[in-house]
Amino acid sequence: MKSVLYLCLLLLGLQVQGQQQEQQIHHPAEDQSQADGENLPYVKLAPSNADFAFKLYQQISTESGDRNIFFSPLSISTAFTMLSLGARSNTLRELHKGLAFNLTQIEEQEVHEGFRHILQLLNDPHREVQLNMGNALFVDNQVELLQNFLDQVKNFYYAEAVSSNFQNPPEAIREINEYVETKTHGKIVDLVKSLDPETVMVLINYIFFRGSWERPFSSFNTRDDDFFLDAKNSVKVKMMHKNKDFNVHRDENLSCWVVEIPYKGNVTSLFVLPDEGTMKQVEDALLKETVSIWLRSLKRRQIYLDLPKFSVSGSYDVKSLFEKMGVTEVFSDQADLSGVAKNLLLKVSKAIHKATVDVRENGTEAAAVTMIEITPLSLPFPPPPHVSFNRPFLMMIIDKSTDGMLFLGKIVNPTAKEG
Repeated sequence: MKSVLYLCLLLLGLQVQGQQQEQQIHHPAEDQSQADGENLPYVKLAPSNADFAFKLYQQISTESGDRNIFFSPLSISTAFTMLSLGARSNTLRELHKGLAFNLTQIEEQEVHEGFRHILQLLNDPHREVQLNMGNALFVDNQVELLQNFLDQVKNFYYAEAVSSNFQNPPEAIREINEYVETKTHGKIVDLVKSLDPETVMVLINYIFFRGSWERPFSSFNTRDDDFFLDAKNSVKVKMMHKNKDFNVHRDENLSCWVVEIPYKGNVTSLFVLPDEGTMKQVEDALLKETVSIWLRSLKRRQIYLDLPKFSVSGSYDVKSLFEKMGVTEVFSDQADLSGVAKNLLLKVSKAIHKATVDVRENGTEAAAVTMIEITPLSLPFPPPPHVSFNRPFLMMIIDKSTDGMLFLGKIVNPTAKEG
């Protein structure tokens, strides 16, 4: 029997406040190209990470039914790519394929260098958003990691290696859960309920993001409204309202509205509102090429925007999702993780991911602000379009410095807490 490795893929999202930026969305990849830097590893990595994000979304969507979806593609890909440093032979090939890495376009070394640069950019202490991403290895004190693996996970992923006593499961669980709770600022508690008796290592990736909209919604304009779950059923929500200029695109081919609401600090969000009955059509077209077209097509215009306040979370069995996507060997007794530890056969027994998001008018928890905004009167014709997110919609949160998909979700019911 193989000893097992347990991956806890955590993501903590977000408390936000909202409005609009002055310039069109900025494309780091394009800027780098102009500066002859298009071969930088993190730039070359962005298309693969986007492909993986939407491939995983499609898999989750087929199983989610009418439930909310919310997860961090970047958290999951970071954890499994870090693990791939210890994978060999077919196990490694399967991981690369599942994570959408095309090694004819990007070398294996560049993949890890790209993630190192992403971690550096995301964790920049000078950013205006609170954004932290990190990795940790809880390792049984009887296990000796191979020095090369240890050096690489520290060098590329800044991973902390923590010696733990897995012969005392309650103590190991407490230690891991305390780490998780601290790193997610108390948003994710008691993540690990139990451990397989054979567990010798737990790998964790976490993201915490708290962002403020560039211009917040006013709570004075928030009121009770209907959110239509389907043609026959609705729930009451707190609906935020704003009548301002936004970067907007109307996609007539896919029958949806795309609205960009940026945060301070080089992070932006896209909210996608399919017309009634077209959610499946939009989901099926959810590819990096589609999102790239949306970003290029955004135009600044005045709209009446309605956006619900919501707080939802999602929990996912990543092992099951990966197996359905063709990544099976790393979870089986055929797993080759011989590059991780000395004289120890390993496989991944469990991989879980939990994410939570909180969207509201003002993401600053202990602050008050008084703002009186005066705008010139405009001619009444034609009236601005009314884009009301009062039915199921998609959302994505993108880090503009890396083109990284931090969060991806579908809000089917803003009042349902668990996805």
